[in-house]
Amino acid sequence: MSKHERWSRLLELLAAEGKLEVEEAATTLEVSPATIRRDLDELAEQQMLVRTRGGAVAHGVSYELPLRYKSSRHASEKQRIAAAVAKLIGEGDVVGLNGGTTTTEVARALALRAAGGGRRELSDVTAPSLTVVTNALNIAGELAVRPQIKIVVTGGVARPQTYELVSPLTVGVLNEVVLDVAVLGVDGVDPELGLMTHQEDEASISRLFAERARRVIVVTDSSKMGRRAFARICGLDRVDVLVTDSALPSETAARLSEAGIKVHAV
Repeated sequence: MSKHERWSRLLELLAAEGKLEVEEAATTLEVSPATIRRDLDELAEQQMLVRTRGGAVAHGVSYELPLRYKSSRHASEKQRIAAAVAKLIGEGDVVGLNGGTTTTEVARALALRAAGGGRRELSDVTAPSLTVVTNALNIAGELAVRPQIKIVVTGGVARPQTYELVSPLTVGVLNEVVLDVAVLGVDGVDPELGLMTHQEDEASISRLFAERARRVIVVTDSSKMGRRAFARICGLDRVDVLVTDSALPSETAARLSEAGIKVHAV
């Protein structure tokens, strides 16, 4: 098990339980207690948790909001999707993230990669390895304490249901930036109408994310494939990559590939 995999698993356990004991974590991950202690020390340096005698507890600011926000549905699939997306992001990229449970997992995967990638010194806070532009307050809250990531938050009016910022204020900021990659979470993917979401104001902001990016990656579990929602974001012709779980039907994957979309089913 790699360091990145151990860190992901430790944070997953911490999110579920609120605390970790070294011995229990070592047994669960089948590694030595010394390895767990070293991992917890490094995660504490990145402000991803708070070390305690014999273990660790969740970092209050970083975990309380995302925990209330995160859906338990398809959680493992979303984490696999997020890990796959992190591998598609290049160092130095400017990444746009809209709100949602899957993009929240992507943000966490990016934070882990930036912190543990070994590409630059952990103390080098003057040269972030990644820039993230987001209209999601919960994502901004998690990434703001990561020195390896420059976080840009759009203005706007907060929607309490999704923690997303919307309104002309949001549009004003996005119109002034250029993105290398937009990672979009959606509520539905229709083969004819394209990407969809439940709220028209969120759809317009997600559409702008796509317009400002050289490359668009859609992240969604397979349950949303073929599903329609109220508001259209954009057509499938704007999508470069779709990352979903392995339950995606082969005929759907083939149809998307024919449309020029690179499909990653993980």
